[in-house]
Amino acid sequence: MNRRSSERIEVLPSRFYVLLLGMGLCAVALLARAIDLQVLRQEFYQNEGDARHVRQVEIAASRGMILDRNGEPLAISTPVQSIWTKPRELLETPRGVERLASVLNIDEEALNRRLTQRIEKSFVYVKRRVAPALAEAVAELELPGVQMEREYQRFYPAGEVAAHVLGFTDIDDQGQEGLELSFDDWLRGSPGSKRVIKDRLGKTIENVELIKAATPGRNLTTTLDRRLQYLAYRSLKTAVMEFGARSGSAVVLEVATGEVLAMVNQPSYNPNQRSGRYEHMRNRAITDFFEPGSVIKPFSVAAVLESGQYAPDSEVETSPGYQQLGAYTVRDAINYGTLDLTGVITKSSNVGISRLALSLNARHLWDVYQRFGFGQITGSGFPGESPGMLPEHTRWRDVEKAAVSYGYGLSTTPLQLAQAYAAIANDGRIRAPSFVKGSVNPDRAVVDPQIAHELSAMMETVTRDGGTGTRAAVPHYRVAGKTGTSRKASAKGYNDRYVATFAGFAPASEPQIVVVVSINDPSSEEYYGGQIAAPTFRAVMEGALRLLDIPPDDLLPLPPADRTLSAAELAASTP
Repeated sequence: MNRRSSERIEVLPSRFYVLLLGMGLCAVALLARAIDLQVLRQEFYQNEGDARHVRQVEIAASRGMILDRNGEPLAISTPVQSIWTKPRELLETPRGVERLASVLNIDEEALNRRLTQRIEKSFVYVKRRVAPALAEAVAELELPGVQMEREYQRFYPAGEVAAHVLGFTDIDDQGQEGLELSFDDWLRGSPGSKRVIKDRLGKTIENVELIKAATPGRNLTTTLDRRLQYLAYRSLKTAVMEFGARSGSAVVLEVATGEVLAMVNQPSYNPNQRSGRYEHMRNRAITDFFEPGSVIKPFSVAAVLESGQYAPDSEVETSPGYQQLGAYTVRDAINYGTLDLTGVITKSSNVGISRLALSLNARHLWDVYQRFGFGQITGSGFPGESPGMLPEHTRWRDVEKAAVSYGYGLSTTPLQLAQAYAAIANDGRIRAPSFVKGSVNPDRAVVDPQIAHELSAMMETVTRDGGTGTRAAVPHYRVAGKTGTSRKASAKGYNDRYVATFAGFAPASEPQIVVVVSINDPSSEEYYGGQIAAPTFRAVMEGALRLLDIPPDDLLPLPPADRTLSAAELAASTP
């Protein structure tokens, strides 16, 4: 064997041993790694693996129902599906955006642009609250990155009839207006959570465990009577359309409790399909204030009686039908001559009430108005309520004192008027209007019960033959009320636009219901409160008495319903 062969034999074993050593080291490294993965760090990698399949997801909570006083649903939440996606996964799927947009009937280019702008995000809503059939169609596409989330959608069975009281929720089911906003914390539920296993497409294939159960919101039982709500809405809408009015409001209160049985406005909106102008969404019965005109006169007479200088049969001279106060003239429609206090209410004499008011201390007159709730919110708790306006008595000259006595120079809302008339009907005790059935709602005295009874008797003459509100009379019931017709103010003074109002209660022998109707800016030839607001009052009051099964208190025949004063006699004051 030569020397070269001997050297080759010696080299081969050394390389072999090196190779074996390398392989041995690799085996040791693999074994160490296996021990590390399977023993030392098993829990960590197990969690990492689970994190790619196990997810913690939120469980949506149902919002509480809103019910009327008889348990009828006014607002309910129904389960729906919302479509969301992981933008990158959907964009990388051939024709994925096109197919999804086609099924959802949305613009493909807009969706593609939206997803492209948010491509780095892991969650983007495509369409929320879709119908079950549509959600099923999306699921059948089996598009990567497209998933569904269960949510709840608010539905209002009464639609536009109760829209202004109930309000509505936003896309996240949070209250935005009305009772939905006032009682959002009460109605809103608490979401839960659970762990689920999802496949590579993000679909839930197994529920692992419940972490926290969803707590549904609490139901809210309101004071509203759905039957009266429909009745008042239909009657008001008919009047607004018939007389070409810009808007209108009606309020129905229960005297004994102050509970709001109905509250409606025109124009209205459908909370299930919100569209149109925002101004249609506000609750005019609470937010809009106006100069009330002659419906304020019973409270002026209350101050007159409370002064101790006058009694219901005390006389006041109204001749010659007008009164000059500096450059300002107070006018009656005709010369009524000598009237007693009851006649001042019956005929709605501006001259009579202003002369009585001028004999009073300004502070006393102002104090009576304030006690009846004018110039302050009612305490109903409804969001956005207006306090109206009652100027300080220190600024009243004779002109202002006279004007205030027949409803000018101050402003009120329909709800304030209803509260004040309910105080007269409730033996002179006022309470805050309430929207929640059974809520604690104490009253307080604002005027002597004897004065309240005298005012009620005076107001009964308004709906009888010779009064300004005979069209408000309800067959077989004694009705106490007052008409009001006020001119609307503008930058150039008072113009030929009006607010027609009627406020009253029945049965007058034992008052149970107060109704206030206000019709704003009628465009017809008839615009007085006794002509257009009084018949609407009658329709609402008559239906309410029947639905609530309140027995009649006057079985004597009534004068003809269309018997009323002439247009000249109904004329309101013209500042």
